[in-house]
Amino acid sequence: MAGKAYGARTTPHMYIVDPQGKLVYAGGIDSIPSSDPDDIKKAVNYVRQGLNEALAGKPISQAVTRPYGCSVKYKA
Repeated sequence: MAGKAYGARTTPHMYIVDPQGKLVYAGGIDSIPSSDPDDIKKAVNYVRQGLNEALAGKPISQAVTRPYGCSVKYKA
């Protein structure tokens, strides 16, 4: 299972993997752990930011952030 391999703890727990297979981002989708649609406009979208930086050949400025959401339960 991919989630278990990457250590996913929440849904969503977002990851960006570069073309060489290196994990370059792991964490939350954005900076505001809220379900309020108005918060989306104010939040920093970490995944979009990371993808833009990676595609521009720049290092990811926030390579690890705190994921938030419901906890993942793995079958024993």
